[in-house]
Amino acid sequence: MITDVRAPLEYQQPYGTAYEQMLEKVRYEGAYPTREKADEAVRLVLAGLGRQLTGDERVDLAARLPLEAARVLTAQIPDTQPLTGWDFVKDLAARTGASLATTRWDTGSVFSAVAACAGPDLLTRILHQLPSGYALLFGRAELTPTA
Repeated sequence: MITDVRAPLEYQQPYGTAYEQMLEKVRYEGAYPTREKADEAVRLVLAGLGRQLTGDERVDLAARLPLEAARVLTAQIPDTQPLTGWDFVKDLAARTGASLATTRWDTGSVFSAVAACAGPDLLTRILHQLPSGYALLFGRAELTPTA
């Protein structure tokens, strides 16, 4: 059984400035009442993204994220079966027991901050690698080629 044991607050290392700024962006975008709720959403969504993203895009994104966020992303082993954007949300909801609406909200809030860190070119590369449905989660239109 895996447990999430946390050290008492007085023994925890403070977050770096870049991660604090990311948390504040997520907290603002997601209207979370506390920094801890924003941190929980960031860790959940980045872990899920870490299970989906591979290759150079994974490495390049990790290099642009704050160290604490990059660790969460890269600690995950990529799944062998990629999930569509909607399946990604359903998977996160199932792992946490949260509703689909809440999980979709969390995902959009975190992906907004991730997109800001990644920049438009890397985000485009990431979206080309992932299955359909992620563009909307990142706040972009889902464009599909015509036949």
